Amino acid sequence: MSTWHKSSHSGGNGGDCVEVREHSNGADVRDTQNRELGHLGFEAKEWSALLNTLKK
Repeated sequence: MSTWHKSSHSGGNGGDCVEVREHSNGADVRDTQNRELGHLGFEAKEWSALLNTLKK
C-alpha cells in the first residue's frame, strides 16, 4: 500500500487538510487533524470519476 500524502489543494497554512493514499484498488482519504477517526475508501472507478469531475 502506498503512503499518505497531503492533498495539493490543502495548502500549507495549518488549516483544514486532507490526506490521500492511492493504491491499485482506488484511494483512501482522511482528515489530517482527526486521523484516529479512520478514513473513507473509494474504489478505483469511484476515485477516477471524482477526480475527473473536480478537474472540470
